[in-house]
Amino acid sequence: MMQTISDYLPILIPLFILQLVLLVTAIIHLSKNDRLTQQNKIIWALVIVFINIIGPIIYLVFGRKED
Repeated sequence: MMQTISDYLPILIPLFILQLVLLVTAIIHLSKNDRLTQQNKIIWALVIVFINIIGPIIYLVFGRKED
C-alpha cells in the first residue's frame, strides 16, 4: 500500500521545525563568535548548512568550545 505525504506530516513537521531552530541558533552563534577566524567561520557555516540536523549539533557541541 502506498501512503501519501500527508500520512507523514505529523513526523515531518516537527523535524523541519527542529532543523530550522538548530540552523538559526548555530548561525547566530557563529556570527557572534569573535574567537574564530574568517576561514573557520566559513567552514563551520558550510557544515551547519549542508549537513542537515547533524551539522548544527556538531557546531554547537564542538565549535562552541573555541568560544
